[in-house]
Amino acid sequence: MKRLSIIKFIATAGMVLVLTVGCADTSKKDEAVDVAAEVAAEATEAQNAIAAAKTANKKVQSVGFAWRDTGKLIKKAEAAAKKGDSKGAMKLASKAKSEAELAYKQYELEKGIDRTVK
Repeated sequence: MKRLSIIKFIATAGMVLVLTVGCADTSKKDEAVDVAAEVAAEATEAQNAIAAAKTANKKVQSVGFAWRDTGKLIKKAEAAAKKGDSKGAMKLASKAKSEAELAYKQYELEKGIDRTVK
């Protein structure tokens, strides 16, 4: 009778061990997939931010009122995105877009001012 109890105990402990190891391995694979998806989403977000900055800068360039450093910021954002620094790229692209929008607002304000010499 004692042998049967020991065998049952060992079998139960073995099953618990197998289930624990199996579940732990699955969660690690899921985490790796989640991280990869997150990185891909950030990269896409960075590319969208860069595209928005380029569009805003083209708009202000069309009226001849672009600021000096906006294009440089866009190039830095593209370089950061190529290196895999999505957060840095988004930050730089956001700053570039803001500069372009401010430059266009400046254009709107200044086009109503008469600058002729009297």
